Amino acid sequence: MKSGKLLHVVTFSLLLVGGLNWGLVGFFNFDLVQTLLGSWPMAVQVVYSLVGLSTVYVLFTHASDCKMCSGKKK
Repeated sequence: MKSGKLLHVVTFSLLLVGGLNWGLVGFFNFDLVQTLLGSWPMAVQVVYSLVGLSTVYVLFTHASDCKMCSGKKK
């Protein structure tokens, strides 16, 4: 797997984790990341930071990676 594709898969996966977690917080007031990693506050902070960095990365690279946004077929 090329490093660019690997980075895309990792960042997209982290966005899914973040989105699902925020959905759980919004609908059920349940923070899954905090529940799973709460005894390691630094790990919680690392997960949230990686989700945030992934969001910024995808924000700037999405148009070139997305078939629908770029108008090209891959």
